[in-house]
Amino acid sequence: MLTWWRSDLLAGVTVTAYLVPQVMAYAELAGLPPETGLWASLGALALYALVGSSPVLSVGPESTTALMTATAIGAVAAAHAAPSTFATTLAIMVALICLAGWMTRLSVVAELLSRSVLVGYMAGIALTMIVSQLGNLGGFALPQDDTLQRALYAVRHVGEAHPVTLVLGLVTLVAMLLASWRWPHAPVALAGMLGATAVCAVLGLTEHGVGLVGHIPAGLPVPGLPHVDADLFQAALLPALGIAFVGFTDNVLTARAFADRGDHRVDPHRELLGLGAANLGSALLHGFPVSSSGSRTAIGAAVGARTRLAGWFTVAATAIALLTLRPVLESFPSAALGAVVVYAALRLIEVGEFRRLWAFRRSEFAIAVVTAGAVVAIGVLDAVLVAIGLSILDLLRRVARPHDAVLGFVPGLAGMHDTADYPGASVVPGLVVYRYDSPLYFANAEDFRTRALAAASTAAAGGPVAWFVLNAEAISDIDFTALAALESVRSHLVDDGIVFGIARLKYDLRAALEPSGFVERVGADLIFPTLPTAVEAFHRAHPA
Repeated sequence: MLTWWRSDLLAGVTVTAYLVPQVMAYAELAGLPPETGLWASLGALALYALVGSSPVLSVGPESTTALMTATAIGAVAAAHAAPSTFATTLAIMVALICLAGWMTRLSVVAELLSRSVLVGYMAGIALTMIVSQLGNLGGFALPQDDTLQRALYAVRHVGEAHPVTLVLGLVTLVAMLLASWRWPHAPVALAGMLGATAVCAVLGLTEHGVGLVGHIPAGLPVPGLPHVDADLFQAALLPALGIAFVGFTDNVLTARAFADRGDHRVDPHRELLGLGAANLGSALLHGFPVSSSGSRTAIGAAVGARTRLAGWFTVAATAIALLTLRPVLESFPSAALGAVVVYAALRLIEVGEFRRLWAFRRSEFAIAVVTAGAVVAIGVLDAVLVAIGLSILDLLRRVARPHDAVLGFVPGLAGMHDTADYPGASVVPGLVVYRYDSPLYFANAEDFRTRALAAASTAAAGGPVAWFVLNAEAISDIDFTALAALESVRSHLVDDGIVFGIARLKYDLRAALEPSGFVERVGADLIFPTLPTAVEAFHRAHPA
């Protein structure tokens, strides 16, 4: 336990060194005073640590929610309230939306986020983080634009890079990468930041144009909520819904990514409550909407964060730093800060997972790649929606064309098995036992009808077919379209003089079929609890 406390304390201090200048920049990005980002961080981290399910997730201001806040402020704030008041109102609305979602268990949306989406999402976030720091590394300003435009701008203006700043940033990055390879559990991010600060001070690099973090405001805010009216809440509702959705998916994806690397599990339902608490904490300290930071979480995990104490230590270290260590924080080189972000981002790209996805199923690899590209090209919200859509389409594609089988007996092996899997399998003459390995619904109804009748037709080519028994063990559900297809198969076979039966019919499926009269048309004597009883009934009806 003492080792954990030491690791969590080190993680809290290291994250603080990165958090302070970063959240100030995000506040400016949102169109708010820089100190607003600091207040938001303190409140968000403190309350998330009480109810969140991830012990290592670092919550607070981040780029996506900051940009969405800026958009909302630009669209409606001027007509309703001051930007800072509207931003705090947005945070309150996000908290209320998360609470409502928690009460109604809307966290089920997290189940739509597959592992392939997760791998691609984290890679896309990493690329976005790297692009966002090209200006800090090169010593020139990037435009406030989307990631692709910023990357193109950096390429076109690479000749404007400040040589001393670029060298300092790249050397710091390479040193951290080499140190993490040699000492994987060492606090290389903090060491890299402090080392770059010392080099900058000893060599007087500021005199050669190397930029520093600069002024950090002192003091702590007085907790409280602004007075808002119904019109302001109504104006904040729609943008808050979008921010809540993006924030929740960001929290769950990031938390799950680091849970997979650690020894803890993430509860999406509890994460919804945790995000609400984080936004309430931000609002209480006059902040703006928050979610999770992949970069700060990666830095904390890299240093050794193990429990939620890391969040509390971050709060304490941030407060202490603001009150006592502002001169040190103000002297951090911006290039070293950029190097720390890139270092953390590179650790988010799981090349091995991409390889495993490629080897397992190309469609899931494609989903991961498209998700990563979409995060960079169109932003987090649209990218997550695209990724979920692709995952559902891939699932529908596979369920719409599932495996099917004609079952027979294999010498020396109990039960009935797919005759395609066992060349030595034999079928019962005159009996077709057919299995369709999927629920029946509109997307595969015609496929089921066609393949079931084809199985009967193929069997008839080898001799007369007297019975057709549908093994329904894999059919867990059915919709109205598929019911019509099932009835079509039954009636077509009966018209051809073939007896239609069903084996292993689940109770829920039978209950769904009974109101339509289908069970009655099949007949109770032709619905069998097991395959052996179906085969036995066939032999009784057709003795050798």
